[in-house]
Amino acid sequence: MTARPRTRLDRVRASLGIAQLALQQIEDDLSADDLDAPELAAILRELQEDLDVPGGLFPALAQLVTAAARRAEQLEFHRDGVASRSLYEAAALITDNAGQRMTRAARALDPQGDNT
Repeated sequence: MTARPRTRLDRVRASLGIAQLALQQIEDDLSADDLDAPELAAILRELQEDLDVPGGLFPALAQLVTAAARRAEQLEFHRDGVASRSLYEAAALITDNAGQRMTRAARALDPQGDNT
């Protein structure tokens, strides 16, 4: 019996499964009873500014959505552009709203942490 080749959608599903496991681990750490404000602020900063992911989690997610927007734009040629515009707007919301709010929350929890 020959194994069928993995489709692009199969690869995306597998990658999302891995990402969900990683995010679940972070959620478990955020739910720990011994998590204090400075440590929570540090985790929030890490999500926003992680050095391993240039710019952090939110910019990486925005970059992913922007890649989808660019492809949608190509596929919508001679159409109304609703899909690509919506995706570009979603990417901007991720970066502008979510990222800025995470930074604001981290500063509120631990103002001194910005200096470390």
